[in-house]
Amino acid sequence: MAQSDATKTGNAIVSDALAGARRRWLVTGAAGFIGSHLIETLLAAGQDVVSLDNLATGHLRNFDHVRASVGEDAWGRHRFIQGDIRDLAACREACEGADFVLHQAALGSVPRSIAEPLDSHASNVNGSLNMLVAARDAKVRRLVYASSSSVYGDHPGLPKVEDSIGRPLSPYAVTKYVNELYASVFCRTYGLPVIGLRYFNVFGARQDPAGPYAAVIPRWVKALLAGEPVKIFGDGETSRDFCYVKNVVQMNLLAAIGESSEAVDQVYNVAVNQRTSLNLLFRELCELLGVEATPEYQDFRPGDVRHSLADISKAQRLLGYAPTHDLRTGLAEALRWYVAEYAPTDARS
Repeated sequence: MAQSDATKTGNAIVSDALAGARRRWLVTGAAGFIGSHLIETLLAAGQDVVSLDNLATGHLRNFDHVRASVGEDAWGRHRFIQGDIRDLAACREACEGADFVLHQAALGSVPRSIAEPLDSHASNVNGSLNMLVAARDAKVRRLVYASSSSVYGDHPGLPKVEDSIGRPLSPYAVTKYVNELYASVFCRTYGLPVIGLRYFNVFGARQDPAGPYAAVIPRWVKALLAGEPVKIFGDGETSRDFCYVKNVVQMNLLAAIGESSEAVDQVYNVAVNQRTSLNLLFRELCELLGVEATPEYQDFRPGDVRHSLADISKAQRLLGYAPTHDLRTGLAEALRWYVAEYAPTDARS
């Protein structure tokens, strides 16, 4: 995706704001995929960062990558708290003195929530309520939280527009919608400035390919690199709006530092407004990796949305969001990391 002046808007806003003052940020779920990219960007920009993670799905190796990237001086501005958002005391400790909270911690995955609904509720609803209470009491300047495109449920309209949602199709979707409801109530009742971000199929370096609930891109890339079969649920024409992690980082920071009062107590789509079928994604990955493979088709999974495409005009209008990477340019960056980490030794360049 060519970076015209318009597409540089979001990153320019963020760069100017971060250069203007040193602030204290709390990132929950910081040892995870998205969280580690957030702390990397913040530390590189001279900010102070506290991170909270229980390491249930996050990994300390992600911190190692961040530390190597930003250097020892920047890493010295980072404090890690190993704690659980289900523990209100841990949330209070983490929020103490924070200017901004980027709340990423959650138990993700639609299939996991169907298999383990109580665990999903405890982490995603009870844990997020704890974060709202702790942030309110700490009088943070703003809390930005991760929601999900799963909130749209069975609503058939495309592209997805923030004000039109359907019935949830999984316990995970329910938990994310409850997050949105609670956040709005805390804004209106207690005056806590909040913004919710509905993530659409995020991908990028450090996304874990292991486990039964791994996201599709890292799981497929690792399988293709190892010469293992790739499984596609359904006929492959299911489509998603894949969003590179750098776009997500930009949107989190724009949501935190934006000065428009109209932008607060809102939820926003975080995507690129580009729909890609699973069949096309598979062919794209094979081409970029230089491999030949044939997928194995299996039954559709319960709870999966058939098609997903985001309208991002609200985020563009109110926050200045300007995604810098589409699917192909994001994959080109991400695959370098996956090849370095997971390709057989003799296949690495």
